[in-house]
Amino acid sequence: MSRIMVIGARGRAGSAAAAEAVRRGHEVTLVARSGPVAGDVTDAGRIAELAAGHDAVIAGVYDGGADPTVFFPEAAAALVNGLTKSSVSRLVWVGLASILPTADGRLLMDTDGYPNEYRSFYLAHQAALDAFKASDLDWVSVAPAGDFNHASPARLGGYRVAPADAGELVSYADLAIALVDEVDRPAHHREAIGVVARQVV
Repeated sequence: MSRIMVIGARGRAGSAAAAEAVRRGHEVTLVARSGPVAGDVTDAGRIAELAAGHDAVIAGVYDGGADPTVFFPEAAAALVNGLTKSSVSRLVWVGLASILPTADGRLLMDTDGYPNEYRSFYLAHQAALDAFKASDLDWVSVAPAGDFNHASPARLGGYRVAPADAGELVSYADLAIALVDEVDRPAHHREAIGVVARQVV
């Protein structure tokens, strides 16, 4: 059993990750701006305080009221500083498909027809990864290879790592399997990956 802290525990990705971790018998600390354990992902001191004694942190964070070009770099910097102070090295970050490479090497956001009205949001996520790359954390960013399956959110029970592809889907529940796997059996280190759903019979 591991002690896992989930930041953004009230969000869809964070709550799914927490449920998956509990299902596997882990001890889980749920952190969100408004509880159950109150914490701000941009507050390095609070992160250090809460993370102490944990084996890993899963962070699925978003602030719709903040400028993403400020929020994501600040969150990444606070995670780096707070986790370093608390001696927690494993960070599993909920990433973004837009900044992942496709099969031909182009970033998904640079492919023909991909919506770019939110490009500043995509680049803000990349800035967060750049902060992780500059740190000594053992981090991994796990994202849908394409998008979340909002129409059919059922848990299929599996996933596979795949290049970015706007047509691929994964449910929050299946993404959560990948997130917790990267705590239980870390297979990717200091890199960003995309996952798609895979039916487990």
